[in-house]
Amino acid sequence: MILPDFTNITTLDLSNNQLTTLPDTIEYLTNLKALYLDGNQLTTLPDTVGNLAHLDRLHLRSNQLTTLPNAIGSLTNLILLALDGSQLTTLSDTIGNLTDLTHLHLSGNQLTTLPDSIGNLARIVLFQLEYNQLTALPDTIGNLTDLTLLYLEGNQLTALPDTIGNLTNLTHLCLDGNQLTVLPDTVGNLTNLTRLDLHGNQLTALPDTVGNLTKLETLGLRGNQLTALPDTIGNLTNLTQLYLDGNQLTMLPDTIGHLTNLSHLYVSGNQLTSLPDTIANLANLTRLYVDDEVTETLSMSLKALA
Repeated sequence: MILPDFTNITTLDLSNNQLTTLPDTIEYLTNLKALYLDGNQLTTLPDTVGNLAHLDRLHLRSNQLTTLPNAIGSLTNLILLALDGSQLTTLSDTIGNLTDLTHLHLSGNQLTTLPDSIGNLARIVLFQLEYNQLTALPDTIGNLTDLTLLYLEGNQLTALPDTIGNLTNLTHLCLDGNQLTVLPDTVGNLTNLTRLDLHGNQLTALPDTVGNLTKLETLGLRGNQLTALPDTIGNLTNLTQLYLDGNQLTMLPDTIGHLTNLSHLYVSGNQLTSLPDTIANLANLTRLYVDDEVTETLSMSLKALA
């Protein structure tokens, strides 16, 4: 039984034990602000956890939780909720009550969907969802307008909602290892993006609006099915790393020569037989990866880089 003296505890760290349950009496820790339960064997949480009204940090990484109690929605002072590496298959709608959340970590679970109420988390800045089984995102994702970092790699997404374009504060959008065949035109609204990772999808084309992403520094498109690039790619003049290897490109647009800050260009594993003369404009290029047959037919302009 929890002793009365313990009620003044503000931080409790029970990480890396072999806990399988928490006692209902956890609710008596009424001043608790941070609760660390990472690396245990918890399969459920008691409903009484919802009575920890002052809790602002809850760490539950690497447990065996498959669901969260509805009472989780009572923790309205939470700013950080870490549930990476559990076995969650669903999220309670009440998670949308956690409107003070700024950091939500859900990577490495078994989530197939997100509740629409996720759109209530308007203060969130970091949202980690990588390595789940998500097949779609709710339209309400577009309500998370303070979001700067969104990690979705290793899911089963086939499309993004148009509302993704509302996330105009995003700087990092990571979508590697999904099943995307197309990007919405609204992706061009994400004008604060500095990194866009799309490796290992099934994209056959990019929208012209990708040229609006003029703050991009890294664009990762390795292992897609791209047959051409839009001329607007030349607008990405802050780009330093461009990964195009493992696609089906037969040519690069002349506008590639506008990317004068480019230091790394990967184009091997395509169907290229030559590079445009404008590649000679890439004076900052330090790494160029091409196939042997391309190097054999490089134009004189490329030799000028030597």
